[in-house]
Amino acid sequence: MTPPTREAVDAVLAGLPALDWLEDTYTDFHAHPELSHGETRSAAICAAKLRALGYEVTEQLGGTGVVGVLRNDAADGASGPVVMFRADMDGLPVREETGLPYASTDTGTDRDGLEHPTMHACGHDFHMTWLLAAAELLAAGREHWSGTFVALFQPAEETGDGALAMVEDGLVERVPRPEVVLGQHVGPARAGSLHLRPGPTMSRSENIKVVVHGKGGHGSMPHYTIDPVVVASAIVMNLQTVVSRTLSGSEFGVVTVGLLHAGTKANIIPATAELHLNIRSYDDEVHARIVAAITRIVNGQAAAAGCPSEPELTFYDQVPLTDNDPEVIGRVRAALEAVGEEVVDGEKITGSEDFSWLPRAWGVPYAYWFVGGWDQASYDALEAQGRLLEVPSNHSPFFGPAIDPTLRTGVRSAVTSTLAFLGPRA
Repeated sequence: MTPPTREAVDAVLAGLPALDWLEDTYTDFHAHPELSHGETRSAAICAAKLRALGYEVTEQLGGTGVVGVLRNDAADGASGPVVMFRADMDGLPVREETGLPYASTDTGTDRDGLEHPTMHACGHDFHMTWLLAAAELLAAGREHWSGTFVALFQPAEETGDGALAMVEDGLVERVPRPEVVLGQHVGPARAGSLHLRPGPTMSRSENIKVVVHGKGGHGSMPHYTIDPVVVASAIVMNLQTVVSRTLSGSEFGVVTVGLLHAGTKANIIPATAELHLNIRSYDDEVHARIVAAITRIVNGQAAAAGCPSEPELTFYDQVPLTDNDPEVIGRVRAALEAVGEEVVDGEKITGSEDFSWLPRAWGVPYAYWFVGGWDQASYDALEAQGRLLEVPSNHSPFFGPAIDPTLRTGVRSAVTSTLAFLGPRA
């Protein structure tokens, strides 16, 4: 279907300056982050806003997920295409150190019952505000387009299981099937810039828990034991060869041991040691080779040490590859460039997202891109001095994107990209 005309897009975007609630809503979200699966306040705000705009609203999908549906048939009664746009809602257990006047001082309790200072250190406050604004502009400008717009607010992106929780809670049966799913993320690039690329965009990620079984005993008599600490240490060192000796120079992979725990006292050799690994790649075949190499090393070291039983490997927190459909991302890019946005070629991001579980649930194509959020003058000065690595990244306690122009750039890109897939009104 032919999308709305450039004039129709401009007409919808013309309502942006009238959204006088934007900054207040953004700073309110920023000041009150909620941890994964606990986004009750944020979800309630999003649901209330969507209802006030005339959307059909479904709440508590996957726990705290919210979906708003706006049906807008064409003048001839045709239902038109369905376009979904996703925003995530959760904050992080990080103590904010930005010094912003709207900085978070809140705390939250995680699923283990531990209390933490909380912060929107990954920009999900922007994501929610962008999508709420897009929802209002599309509702106000419905005479300029046809089809169905689905605004999805997802919980628990930071734990990697929020999108899948919504799918497992009946998302596919309870929401119209989209032709395409779109999403965007704020990042530490120059504010006002949009970063798009076809194909692999964010890595596949998976965690592995490894339990090594040794034979415990007194620290003074190691000859009576099979020391799992030594085995675990050998595993850690040998894992460093997985990427350097298994993958070619043109292939990407990461193997990180983020947790190593064993023992309770200096003079006790424990019976077990526990490691937690994180692995990332842009390719399923590479991922399989990494897993095979890890398994081989873990089992081999345990066997060489004479461990009484094989190690236990438990795979968890699988996050899929974000792999942009070339046609979809190309259409988004053309639409953004047509309205004069600053669009640049994006780079592959080694971080991961659970966003693609949503389009995978229907088997539909998708596009996901990045919105620069760092103050332009500050960014330009650091770039001129070759110091861009000093720009705080997502998850940093100093991550404080500039409101202007980041807020309005993200709204415009959400609206423009959505209209690129909806139908004309006539």
